[in-house]
Amino acid sequence: MNSQVSFKQKIKKKKLRADNCKTALVTIAAIIFAFIFLLPTILTITNSFMSPAEINANYGSIFATTKNGGKVFVSKTVNLKFIPDMVTFSQYFTVLLKSPEYLFKFWNSIIYVVPIVVFQLMVATLASYGFARYSGKLKNIIFFAYIIIMLMPYQVTLVPNFLVSRAIGIYGTKWAIWLPGIFSPFAVYLLTKFMRRIPTEVMEAASIDGAGEWYIFSRICFPLCKGGIASIAILVFFDYWNMVEQPLILLPDSDMHPLSVFLSKINAGEISLAFAVAVIYLIPPLLIFLYGEDYLVEGISYQGGIKG
Repeated sequence: MNSQVSFKQKIKKKKLRADNCKTALVTIAAIIFAFIFLLPTILTITNSFMSPAEINANYGSIFATTKNGGKVFVSKTVNLKFIPDMVTFSQYFTVLLKSPEYLFKFWNSIIYVVPIVVFQLMVATLASYGFARYSGKLKNIIFFAYIIIMLMPYQVTLVPNFLVSRAIGIYGTKWAIWLPGIFSPFAVYLLTKFMRRIPTEVMEAASIDGAGEWYIFSRICFPLCKGGIASIAILVFFDYWNMVEQPLILLPDSDMHPLSVFLSKINAGEISLAFAVAVIYLIPPLLIFLYGEDYLVEGISYQGGIKG
C-alpha cells in the first residue's frame, strides 16, 4: 500500500516538474519575443538622446544621396547603437523650441483624431443600440452593408471620399478627415456585437416596469458596454493616429497635415531630429494604452455580457 502511494507521489512530482519546465520554457520564449518586438522602440528612445554627429555617423549612409538626388548603395554595415556615447537633449530642444512646425503638426494630429474618436463612439453607440434592440429585414440589410463596407480596405474608399468631399465642398478642410472617420462602420459593427450579448430579458423587464428607450439605453445597455466602448476607443485612436493616406489625398495643403505624414517625409538633413519627433509622437498612444490596458482586456474578454 505504501509503495503504491509513493509511486503515485513520484508520478505527481514528475508531472509537476514537467509542467514547471514547460512554464519556464514558455516564459523564456515570451521574454525573448517581447524583447525582439521592443527593440525598435528601445532603439528609437535611446537614439533620441544622441548628438546629431553621432546619429549621422551611425545611420548617415542609409539616407545618403547622390548629386542628382538618387539613393547611394549602402556598402557597409549600419552601426546600431543602444547606448549613446554622450547623452544630450539638443534634439528635443530643437523640436520643442527651435522648430515649432513639429509641434504644429503634433497638434494637427490631436485636432483630427480626438473629434473622430468622440463622435464616432457617439454615433456607434446609438446605431448599435438600434441594430441590437430591434429586428427586421431593412435593419439586417443595412447591417450587412456595414459589414461589407468594413471589410473593404480604406485605400479602396479613398477615391469615393475624394469625389464626395469635392462635390460637397469640404475638400481641403478638416471636415474631409472628420466626416469619413466619424461615420466609419468599424465601431458600429463591434458595439452591435457587444449589445447583442446583453440578455433581452433584462431590457424586457425594464420595459415592463415602464422604462423608456432612452432609459434602457443610458442605464442598462451603455453601462454594460463600457468595457467594449473603452477598448474600441483605444483601437480607433491608434488607427487614426497613424493615418497617412487620408491626409495626403484629402488635404492638399501640407500645413494641415498631421505629424504622421510629416514623419514619413523627413529628409536626410533631419535624421537626428527624426528620433526625437518619433518619441514625442509615441507618447500619446503609449499613455493611452498603459491607462486603458485593463479596459481593453476587459472589453475583449467581457464582450457585453452580464457578469455573474
